[in-house]
Amino acid sequence: MNRRALIASAAFAMSVALTAPVLAQTSWTMASGYPESSFFTQNIREMIKEIEEKSRGKLKIDLRSNDSLIKLDAVKRAVQSGQIQIGEIRLGVYGNEAAMYNLDNIPGVATTFDQATKLTEAQAPFFDAMFKKNGMRAITYVAWPGQGFYTKQPLKSLADLKSQKLRIYSKQTQIMGEKLGMEALILPFAEVPQAFSTGMIQSLWTSAQTGTDVQVWDYVKHFTYTGTMHNKNAILVNERAFRALDDATQKVVVAAGETATKRGWELAKKASQEREDVLKSHGMTVAQSPKDVLDAIEAAGKGMVTDWLGSASAEEKVVYENYRKSLN
Repeated sequence: MNRRALIASAAFAMSVALTAPVLAQTSWTMASGYPESSFFTQNIREMIKEIEEKSRGKLKIDLRSNDSLIKLDAVKRAVQSGQIQIGEIRLGVYGNEAAMYNLDNIPGVATTFDQATKLTEAQAPFFDAMFKKNGMRAITYVAWPGQGFYTKQPLKSLADLKSQKLRIYSKQTQIMGEKLGMEALILPFAEVPQAFSTGMIQSLWTSAQTGTDVQVWDYVKHFTYTGTMHNKNAILVNERAFRALDDATQKVVVAAGETATKRGWELAKKASQEREDVLKSHGMTVAQSPKDVLDAIEAAGKGMVTDWLGSASAEEKVVYENYRKSLN
């Protein structure tokens, strides 16, 4: 009887173990358009590490960087549709959807990190409400370093830019390039090396970070820093996927996003100098922009702000007005 009771007890214990709930683990897929060398990707890796550690493994995130899963300009749609649960976007890609996406792409609107911080503070409530309507939430906003021209010859005056084939990344920077007398072409980040190799472009407008990411020293020898703008990336989460997490894990994700925002801005500031040093180490010359180039960019920017205000909604205009007030 004792043996039978022992067997029965063991069988019962096994059945309970088989039917008892195990610790739930959720896996998310994340897409990003930038390589592992980018400070954006490094920041995301740190964020993922924090989420996985503080959730005690309840949430795992598989990051697919460098356009390896989804192209940068398609990431927002993929998050919104639930194809992926989380992704990094560059806000300026979506300028055809709302004027607000274009604001920090306009030359002269935010030329320093301090100005970029105040612009982000003014824009965030508007973006948050817009993403919410589309079933998403932003957990980080991080600015890019300042921009500049990559050219084969030294940039000594505005005349040196005339008629050059320039790669840019948004409608606003295309307008700027054209107003400087250049033939400006919008191309995705990943297509830059091939465009240089085939002669489709002769020069590049972007940050020191992107220049090192594409190993621009293989094609040009000079980087001329202008500053000009600090457009932003954001990390978006599918709201349904977020709500499926337990409360504790939701708090972990939000907190990790806040930490990633702070860390990302610091990384962006460091990246300007660090990446310029990388350019120099590969034989490139780094210089500050001539005044006539800066004057031409400023003039172009003022006209673009006027055009932006003409196309912006009443709510978007309020955001811009609040930003301008914050500068005083």
